[in-house]
Amino acid sequence: MEAKVNFLVNWLRERVTEANMNGLVVGVSGGLDSAVVANLIKLAFPDDSLGVILPIKNIASDEDDAIDVVKKADIDYMVVDLSDIHEQLLTNINMSLEKKQTFNSEKAKMGDANLRARLRMSTLYTIAHHYGYLVCGTDNAAEWYTGYYTKYGDGGVDLNPLVHLTKSDVRDMARYLKVPEQVVTKKPSAGLWDGQTDERELGMTYDVIDRYLDGLDVSDNDRKRIETLHRQTEHKRNVPVTPPPFR
Repeated sequence: MEAKVNFLVNWLRERVTEANMNGLVVGVSGGLDSAVVANLIKLAFPDDSLGVILPIKNIASDEDDAIDVVKKADIDYMVVDLSDIHEQLLTNINMSLEKKQTFNSEKAKMGDANLRARLRMSTLYTIAHHYGYLVCGTDNAAEWYTGYYTKYGDGGVDLNPLVHLTKSDVRDMARYLKVPEQVVTKKPSAGLWDGQTDERELGMTYDVIDRYLDGLDVSDNDRKRIETLHRQTEHKRNVPVTPPPFR
């Protein structure tokens, strides 16, 4: 584990140097992945790393966990509450859709989730600009492969250090880095609504996805589900599609 951490810390330093930037910023949610990244960027840039906590009507315990993470990592941090901005923007969008008689409550629920992620991304880049930092992402291998992230939201970053680590790898790294235990053991969730969990939305556990990514046997139904998600979300992992040049 020490070798993996050192590899990622050196990789982060190299990318920042290549970009001629000063350091790194990450959004800290109170979840496992962002906790690990917060520790990695602190190791890479002890004096030029920043954790940003971005609550949007968050469950109180998630914000408490995020505070515990940054304090335990001894990383500089700030809190930017986006709840009021999110509420105003979402209300205006939904009112406009209702006027056109195209509002759909089911689609609005996911639209709300994606809007939160994109507001956080915009905020991180605005802050990063002030410091001359790159924005560091937190997607692990399971999320990246299945496309379980918001395009131009939590997927809108400069660097993705965890993209080759399974969820179990990230958990092991978290324990090595001494991330608070309640963060290591909590159920993965974006905290979007009561009872929301990543695994319920994915339709399978992270352990199953990890097994698939490690080349181990999974059920036919799980394999088909994973491969379908990967195929359907390919656009998220690619640059925007462009037409061929005019001749």
